[in-house]
Amino acid sequence: MSGFLYGVALQCKLDIRSKTLFITCYIVPLIFFLLMGGIFTSVMPEMKSTLIQSMIVMSVSMGAFIGLPPSLAETYGTDVKKVYKANGVPLYVGFGAMFLSSFIHLMLMSTIILLLAPVLFDAALPDHLPVFYLALAIYMIASLSIGSLLGLMVKNQGKLTMMEQLVFLPSIMLSGIMFPSSLLPDFLEGIGRIFPAFWGYRLMLDHGFSSENLWYLIAVFLAAVIVWVIYFRRASLN
Repeated sequence: MSGFLYGVALQCKLDIRSKTLFITCYIVPLIFFLLMGGIFTSVMPEMKSTLIQSMIVMSVSMGAFIGLPPSLAETYGTDVKKVYKANGVPLYVGFGAMFLSSFIHLMLMSTIILLLAPVLFDAALPDHLPVFYLALAIYMIASLSIGSLLGLMVKNQGKLTMMEQLVFLPSIMLSGIMFPSSLLPDFLEGIGRIFPAFWGYRLMLDHGFSSENLWYLIAVFLAAVIVWVIYFRRASLN
């Protein structure tokens, strides 16, 4: 266990030095927050009550769908994974370290937004922070689950970039963080419900922590676990 925790700590340091993950988990989300936070609250003052949740959904979506997959693809889509086998290390150990490292970085970024939003844009803090952080953790796990599947399953870098955008853009545009999803045509609103961002945003809102918003995120995670088990069993035999 201590070895795994050391691996997670080492992966966190490596991720900070990784331009891709550092940019997608910190730089771009922070720039988006600083620019769009002012625009949203100026054009729609009522958005101050949901600004924190909206900006966090964008940050988590970018980190999970654009930041994590390339890191996994670099390891499990190349001969790097043979190093694990050669040293007798289970393949899932590196995967777990990358997953937890991304989780930690996204949680830190979300906390930065939570602290800055009330100061910079007079945004309203969640009524119950423990419940909010629980909802955030569940949403991040579901999002990272999908991002990890992209990194493990899509081997070609060009296809991976396309798939990342196909998941990331609808998560932002159709989740309701930019404008109410009720303004969308019914079929677009239905498409938005496919992505964790739609449910995670509502789960993090005040009084939004309910089974209605929770079940889909849990289902996504459980489905991802099944795929992980199948993938690593096959990979260990090859």
